[in-house]
Amino acid sequence: MTNILALGVDIKFPLENPVLIFTMILFIILFAPILLNKLKIPQIIGLIIAGAIIGPNGLHLMNRDSSILLFGTVGLLYIMFLAGIEIDLGDFKKNRNKSMVFGAYTFIVPMLLGTLSGIFLLKFSLPTSILMASMFASHTLLSYPIARRYGVSKNRAVNITIGGTMITDTLALLVLAAVVSLSTGEIEQYFWAKLSLSVILFGAFVIFVFPIVARWFFKNYSENVLQYIFVLGLVFLAGFLAEAAGVEAIIGAFLAGLALNRLIPQTSPLMNRIEFVGNALFIPFFLIGVGMLINFKFFFTGTETIIVALVMSVVATLSKFVAAWLSQKSFGLSNAERNVMFGLSNAQAAATLAVVLVGYNIVTGHTQDGEPIRLLSESILNGTILMILVTCTISSFVTQNSAQVIAVEEESQNNESKSMKERILIPVNSLETIEPLINLGLTIKASNNRKWLYALNIIDDDRASDAADKQARKILEKASDIAASTDNYIHELMRYDINPVTGIMNVIKEHKITDLILGLHKKKEISSTFLGDLAEGLLEQCYTTIIIYKSAQPLSTIKRHIVIVPEKAEREAGFALWLMRIWNIGRNTGAQIHFYATEHTLTFISEVQKKFPIEIKMNKFNDWDDILVLSRDIKEDDNLAIVMSRSKKESYHMKMEKIPEYLDKYFKENNYMLIYPVQDVKTEDGLYKFNNASLQYPIESFEDFTRSITGLLRKR
Repeated sequence: MTNILALGVDIKFPLENPVLIFTMILFIILFAPILLNKLKIPQIIGLIIAGAIIGPNGLHLMNRDSSILLFGTVGLLYIMFLAGIEIDLGDFKKNRNKSMVFGAYTFIVPMLLGTLSGIFLLKFSLPTSILMASMFASHTLLSYPIARRYGVSKNRAVNITIGGTMITDTLALLVLAAVVSLSTGEIEQYFWAKLSLSVILFGAFVIFVFPIVARWFFKNYSENVLQYIFVLGLVFLAGFLAEAAGVEAIIGAFLAGLALNRLIPQTSPLMNRIEFVGNALFIPFFLIGVGMLINFKFFFTGTETIIVALVMSVVATLSKFVAAWLSQKSFGLSNAERNVMFGLSNAQAAATLAVVLVGYNIVTGHTQDGEPIRLLSESILNGTILMILVTCTISSFVTQNSAQVIAVEEESQNNESKSMKERILIPVNSLETIEPLINLGLTIKASNNRKWLYALNIIDDDRASDAADKQARKILEKASDIAASTDNYIHELMRYDINPVTGIMNVIKEHKITDLILGLHKKKEISSTFLGDLAEGLLEQCYTTIIIYKSAQPLSTIKRHIVIVPEKAEREAGFALWLMRIWNIGRNTGAQIHFYATEHTLTFISEVQKKFPIEIKMNKFNDWDDILVLSRDIKEDDNLAIVMSRSKKESYHMKMEKIPEYLDKYFKENNYMLIYPVQDVKTEDGLYKFNNASLQYPIESFEDFTRSITGLLRKR
């Protein structure tokens, strides 16, 4: 232990002062990636190397004590939780068979190669070889943050890999449980039955009970800090329940992510806080803790550790590449997708450490000198640490390079044509109703649109005053705060006008607005219309897409979105545009979308589903005269979305005039929205130029979607 006296403060190494320990960790998290990024070394490797340097086997500036273990455990569970909560459930269900196949490949191949190499190359016993092979079969999604950073986390290869991770890690840990029980003589007659039952009960509890509790909590408690702490508590509860069931906590964290997936939209402030805290603190702590395990001294004390480490590293890497290659051939993936699967699945850390530490602590006998004979020897323990460093390094570089290729390919597809960006306008006039409107705007927008949202407050010119001005600025600031909490920027617009309709129309023209979101007005007198003079005035003069929204509960707690589509809706110019908004709601919230439409219209929707999969159900609905029959299917946690039309348009139905009255009478306790599609109108500045033949629309980020529906319309 070294003492340094500085400014009257006695500093001891390894550090014991918690303030200094935390300070050093924070500066490592800050500077290690900055320095190594200049050398094009991934951030993950930088943090692992930093941990090796400052750890007990390096300069010994600090110990790998309980605080490092605690935060490291949080970071490890965070990685698995993020993988579960960010997975696209539509793609996941579509690719679940592929995930099972990849999970089988990435488990069986390493188990075979690992067992054979252990027996024939390293001369280990059968139990030791099987246990070592289970380390190769498992993997940690250590490089998943890299895929997220490049925006490819929803790519099909990433989706397949995440699903396969759960399968192979579960199987590997079951192998660990079986080998340990056999080696210690503790295996019982009904061992497998008890283990299977406990795992099934644990999984069912997390998947079915957690969403019920979380939906109740989010409905009743909107405070951001409380919601974050609640989610974190569920993650660790799931981890504990997994351990109680006989598997590792990482499986519980992943299942917790899947269970909460629908309740935490990708565009929500809560999701932004979850990602921020994990990436800024907990995950780096885990990586630094992994680095502290590396002990370079063992590689200079003999050849056994080096040989074991080389064999383990080569077999682990080769087997994971073979599994990815087999998956590529089976599913017709590109080379970049194969490489991202290999990169994500090659890193050995979490389950590998669990296996080696458990195996090292199991004593199967003693030598004549009284030395313990361990199931996994010290050379395997040290070789595992080097294997972790090697595989994590390869994983980071391969994932980074392949993710870059995929990101460039996807970006080039989105930018095949240059056009005007989507611009969403949200008039706001009340602090109480602003949050659901802004959240809807964040949910329906394109994922790459972070700066083309507008919040507008119009002050009556006849009643202008300092108090009115101050209140308007307060409302607009709150809108900005809500958007900023999700890393989005919202333009604050304040207008003075004696006529709100005129004021909004002028803003639409000036800023080339493509979508308008209106909150349902609060009736002050019985003679006022249901929609209000503002909404009805805009419907007469504004031909952009208009969504009139009434919120009864947070959008994130909605289980199903019931979308009623009129006959011949696909013939109107705005069909592709409102459908994209519904599609974004499905993608960003994970809730089910139930379409009620004619058989002809459903054919278009089903074709779109094949190319852009989300979780939908389609129901034939032909008679708007019996629209109230659908009220029997609407439940408390449903959002009712009705696609309307202007008078004399092709999909217009006389019954639409009664819809507001029905909503006010029968659906007061529900969320609902009225969607008025954009119309086929040419303005002086050329903002809207639609026709049923081409469905052209100037929104850059939606080109691929629009072209797909355009092709369907042409075929029909």
